[in-house]
Amino acid sequence: MGGGLHGQSEEMSNSSSISHFLLLPLAHTRQLQLLHFCLFLAISLAALLANGLIISTVACGHLLHSPMFFFLLNLALSDLGSILTTVPKAMHNSLWDTSNISYEGCAAQLFLYAFFMSAEYCLLTVMCYDRYVSICNPLHYGTLLGSRTCAHMAAAAWASAFLNALLLTANTFSLPLCHGNALGQFFCEIPHILKLSCSHSRLRELGLIVLSVILYFGCFVFIVFSYVQILRAVLRIPSEQGRHKAFSTCLPHLAVVSLFLSTGTFAHLKPPSISSPSLDLSVSVLYSVVPPALNPLIYSLRNQELKAAVWTLITGPFN
Repeated sequence: MGGGLHGQSEEMSNSSSISHFLLLPLAHTRQLQLLHFCLFLAISLAALLANGLIISTVACGHLLHSPMFFFLLNLALSDLGSILTTVPKAMHNSLWDTSNISYEGCAAQLFLYAFFMSAEYCLLTVMCYDRYVSICNPLHYGTLLGSRTCAHMAAAAWASAFLNALLLTANTFSLPLCHGNALGQFFCEIPHILKLSCSHSRLRELGLIVLSVILYFGCFVFIVFSYVQILRAVLRIPSEQGRHKAFSTCLPHLAVVSLFLSTGTFAHLKPPSISSPSLDLSVSVLYSVVPPALNPLIYSLRNQELKAAVWTLITGPFN
């Protein structure tokens, strides 16, 4: 059965002899496997519905054709992609009591996950620039964020994510793997594949880390710098109502960025002393599955235009 297979970690001389990987089972009893299947099914359906509604609403709602909602549509696409990359395979393994994923399937899953997660981070950075311009340079908003500029910024975010994912995947799967084929994760992820690599490939592993740090740290610095400028601009607004309105436009984006960064950072940088298989699995679900499902809710709760447009799409314009 799947639970037993996971423990069989075959010693491999190189990665070419590996035909499949063994993913970490979500549970070892049949009842818990089915429970996890139902839980993942509910989360994925909620994410599909919520992100699908945002995509449809922004695409169809003429009043929402603004830079903020255009970038939100792109963010919803990246959320959909990321959850559809990891969850279906986990549901399949839970339902059929298996833990196998083919070598090619693992490479594809790793590439797509890296692509959509990188795209999400780049898009959140672009959305931060949108908030910065709207608050710090409102008179030049239409000039700095015209439709062509927005399209170019979104294209640059997706292209950067694609290039980053391609380089990460190619470098990861070119490493020789000497420590079996059992991954300590319920989906294919770079850190867990690196644990299987040979000791003499540490320099290339360092190259992978540097490549990711350049993209992610660069985006992080830009977001922090932008919010410092935004805070300074908001504090200069004379009226309390004006400050509250400015903060309200930034709060959903700030909440999504905080959720994205805090869960991912804790998962990868938590102290080994508090690490355990059950905790690691819970944290990995928290940062890979929960944000794509919650992001639409976070953005919708405080945005009256979006809520009204979603309601109109659901009920029809004449109700």
